[in-house]
Amino acid sequence: MNIHTIYLRRANKLIVNRGDYPRDLLPHTYLATALKNIEKLGYTFSSSLMQAVCTLSVKQFEELYVRLVADLKVLTGAHVTYKPMYPDFPNQVMQGHDAELYLNAIYHYYTLNVPKSKTSKRPLLSDNAKLNVIDLGSEAEFYVLISRLIQANTSISETDKADMEAVIESADSHKLCEILPEKIPFKENVGFVAGALLKHGKADMELIGRYVKNATDVLRLAVAWSEGDTSLEKPVRFRKFKRSERRLLLQLLEQCYPITEDMLRYKQRWIRLGEILHPSEYKNRYVRCQEAFDILRNNKPFTTFRGSVELALQYRDVWTSIDLLMQRPGEFARRLDHLLRIGDGDRELVVAAFNEIANQIATPVLLQVKTHFTHRHERIELRTFFPKGNVAKAVAIPHQLPGLDHALCEGIVQICNQALVERFSSLQPLGKTYIDRRLANCLVPFSQRSASKALRTIVRGSRLAIPEGDTIRFFSWWKEGDVNGKPTGRVDIDLSAVVYDKHWGYMEHISYTNLRSASMRVVHSGDIVSAPHGACEFIDLHIPSIVEQGGRYVIATLQSFTDQPYYDLPECFVGWMMRKKPDSGEIFEPSTVEDKIDVTAATKIAIPVILDLLSRTVVWADLSLSRHPNYYNNVEGNQRGIVAMGKAMCSLRRPNLHDLFMLHAIARGELVGSANEADAVFSMDQGVTPFAVEEIMAEYLA
Repeated sequence: MNIHTIYLRRANKLIVNRGDYPRDLLPHTYLATALKNIEKLGYTFSSSLMQAVCTLSVKQFEELYVRLVADLKVLTGAHVTYKPMYPDFPNQVMQGHDAELYLNAIYHYYTLNVPKSKTSKRPLLSDNAKLNVIDLGSEAEFYVLISRLIQANTSISETDKADMEAVIESADSHKLCEILPEKIPFKENVGFVAGALLKHGKADMELIGRYVKNATDVLRLAVAWSEGDTSLEKPVRFRKFKRSERRLLLQLLEQCYPITEDMLRYKQRWIRLGEILHPSEYKNRYVRCQEAFDILRNNKPFTTFRGSVELALQYRDVWTSIDLLMQRPGEFARRLDHLLRIGDGDRELVVAAFNEIANQIATPVLLQVKTHFTHRHERIELRTFFPKGNVAKAVAIPHQLPGLDHALCEGIVQICNQALVERFSSLQPLGKTYIDRRLANCLVPFSQRSASKALRTIVRGSRLAIPEGDTIRFFSWWKEGDVNGKPTGRVDIDLSAVVYDKHWGYMEHISYTNLRSASMRVVHSGDIVSAPHGACEFIDLHIPSIVEQGGRYVIATLQSFTDQPYYDLPECFVGWMMRKKPDSGEIFEPSTVEDKIDVTAATKIAIPVILDLLSRTVVWADLSLSRHPNYYNNVEGNQRGIVAMGKAMCSLRRPNLHDLFMLHAIARGELVGSANEADAVFSMDQGVTPFAVEEIMAEYLA
């Protein structure tokens, strides 16, 4: 993957290497034709980009244009051919007889052939889609973007890691110095970056050593070097390291202090790694390594901090718990609610201790504590957690926490606010600052490790406004074939949608078992059950007809009927379009695509988005569910899981971007009422937007 493709996807920008050419070297007909063509994909050029490309020769422009169109087609899903079962969808399904639809499905299931049908001429697209503007970028700006990604103060996605590695592999030593920061704050990223540097022969002890600070950093490096998950959520099979690589890992481990307690957190993995590193061979050179491995292998007694804390909490010894936890402020913050619940008469002491160490707690943790106690007294139905790991799962449990005094919670919120404002005040002034109120619907990017590659990257649980129009069209595309030399066999991926009322009562489902609704204008394009050359399905949802019947929520699902996990498919993606005139244009019109998500999880059910039709918002879900053990893998068999996830995602209580940027404005800016008079703009469509995830993670969560 080249940097141009990465830059376009991440920032909607192009690098144009201008030469010493006249401004009008490129004939205007070339530029006009190119702009007209990419309009069909939903894009156009900014004036600065148009001026830059006009300095190119015809050959240079053609090279840029061919690469650009190929990239835009992949981004929007226009790089494949869409042939639904009913080519005159949606009218062909809405007007067809039940018997005809049934017999067509039976014919397809037995023969795997699509029934022949005449295709009428469709009128030209009458939707005036808003065009995305591609701007002029620079190589320097691109490397700043990647550097921010490396400096992210939270976990990053597999797509982010792939982009980082591609840049590390291609950059020369001079550029690499510009990209790599002095410090990498998030430990998972330390392991991945160090592993990528070693993998591509661009690291030495001095460079790696400045990032590796503790034993778990060394473990993450060994995991990354073995192509494993640096979140350490899952064990990895360590590769056989060369003697020089073993010495490097042991040398890095020896320089960390202390190491034994840190190693005991992942005892079995260190024992496995020790079997490969053979520390006894170097027991005279790496003495502390040898001692630590001896304790792990032989189960020698060793008192740990974590064990001491657990014992104090078990006996409700608040004073001892406070003394211990103040040594590790981040752990104190995570245990704060527990301490307050067992504290009874010592709650003031707990709050005072928290106040003392609040300025030592990382910004992401402080923000989460602040939001937790802001909503602590609210009696919501579910508490939602996102387990660490590379699969986009959510766990929802009943809210059963006992109540805490409202004033107590407010006091903790004020401590968090004070610490954050004081911290942000040391950053560069913002000047006059405008903050869009709509950013309250967009969440702060804390955990992106399981985020899918998408046309637009936004945080799970965020809400985006549904554009003008009456019809939302979901689409999916998948292909069967060979993956890593192993054939997939027949692949059947089912696109479904479930409609619920305002209380999450089931109303209707649209799937291969029910192609159309009797009471709403909701329709499916037909069930395709094999995809040797690729296959697609569509669902149209007419918003007014659903709302009139009392519907509010719609959950889109993608389900692997033939049981292959998505990561075992050559390609699979899902997305949605906004269509004002669904009968016009082609069934798939890339210019109307609002979002497209590549589905690559190690699961068989995906929930890309949830619609809240009453507020006309899209809730970004990007979730994966496990197959229900007692039912076929279809929408009917997974009602409980789907409803639980829907309720959980629509009632999330997480820090939002509006509150984060307000803290920055209070600390280092002056609030103004419009973007036109501001020096710093935070909004949905200009300045710092919710989609500038790299900048937010690096600059505003510091």
